[in-house]
Amino acid sequence: MNLDFLNKEIKKEKVNCCLIYQNQDLQYSYYKNNKQRDKLHKLNSCTKSILSILIAIAIDKGYIPSIHTPIRFYFPKVLSSQADPRKKELTIRHLLTMSDGLDFPELGEWNSFAPMVYHHDIIKFVLDRPLIHEPGTHMNYNSGCSHILSGILQLSAGMKTEEFAVKHLFKPLGISEYRWYEDRMKINKGADGLVLKAEDMIKIGCLMLQKGLYSGKRVVSEEWLLESIKPNLLTYEFIGHHGMHWWVNKLEPLNDFSPKNSFYFALGFGGQYIIVLPSLQMVIVITGELYHDSLKPMRIIREKLFPVLKENLPS
Repeated sequence: MNLDFLNKEIKKEKVNCCLIYQNQDLQYSYYKNNKQRDKLHKLNSCTKSILSILIAIAIDKGYIPSIHTPIRFYFPKVLSSQADPRKKELTIRHLLTMSDGLDFPELGEWNSFAPMVYHHDIIKFVLDRPLIHEPGTHMNYNSGCSHILSGILQLSAGMKTEEFAVKHLFKPLGISEYRWYEDRMKINKGADGLVLKAEDMIKIGCLMLQKGLYSGKRVVSEEWLLESIKPNLLTYEFIGHHGMHWWVNKLEPLNDFSPKNSFYFALGFGGQYIIVLPSLQMVIVITGELYHDSLKPMRIIREKLFPVLKENLPS
């Protein structure tokens, strides 16, 4: 499949690199310049999707009992002081699905920026926000949920999220170059703190595509990954459904989320993507600096690439 037609579209935008991997081979490679090949790219909110995998591994290994575990067991002091008793029933699943119900207008009046970053204790800042929806009933984009999950992982495993990732994810995938920024409480930033090379982002996508296997070895349970990419609640039609820290959408506008008609992706501010298309055994990675329009790369993929790919879909 010749994908060189993408060059024209990508070069018009502030895309730093685009890699397309299919059937265990790199089918397409675009780098804005040679510097981008070895650059560690700030993943922004793609960090969230990788954190979801780490939570799964922690559950697989018994560090975390279940996604239904109430978070009050991890932050008893913060939650015991809350006036609204419903907050004590918030679970890890509520955080993963961003159905926590807290007032967090990140994609509203905050304009894609969560002011939690200015606070000494981000977890307390998030949990102090008022509840405006019954937990589990409404999805609202909340980067605070992801940071709390990183805090839970560190408390459960007795090591930093970064250390856990190196031991249980990065080493098995052969990822050796990375950075993971921390907050003032020395918690690795679960919402946007991870920095990776584009070729290593491909490895994350391949792990998902292979349902938790990498180089023939089990890294994370298949059951979790399938659960994490199930469409849960639809809040932002221009992005898609939200699963458990992964976005899910459809190739065709049918009421069909089967593997043949669906794809899922990690999305980061500025146009960072890990896109997985199971029906074509394909992973697409994009990094960019489109801070005025983070969804532009996805529109290029949908409008220019998907029509070509559909011709190659298995019948």
